[in-house]
Amino acid sequence: MKFLIDAQLPMRIANLLENLGYDVIHTKNLPLQNATPDSEINKLSILEQRIVITKNKDFLDYFLIKKEPYKLLLITTDNISNKQIEQSFIQNIFQIVELFMKYDFLEMTRDSLIIH
Repeated sequence: MKFLIDAQLPMRIANLLENLGYDVIHTKNLPLQNATPDSEINKLSILEQRIVITKNKDFLDYFLIKKEPYKLLLITTDNISNKQIEQSFIQNIFQIVELFMKYDFLEMTRDSLIIH
């Protein structure tokens, strides 16, 4: 499974996923780094079949209207620390991977994973 982590999320999430054996790109590693436009992130996601992980709700609009990106994990945890987000990933990553085998859009809140 391949992931593309958007700019609002820390590199630690990318490192965590890489350590678990997943193919991960953080926008910081793209040529335009964290200034990469959403449209370019969507193109790369579709081209390489990468799941975009983001807090940016603009991606939800793209997904609902254009079916871009390839798949989407929207983080809606409000204002919690990056450490808490990282803990949520640790607790949920295997369920996230399993759900993405069937579904194209998931939302991770403070307390749960929501299938859309």
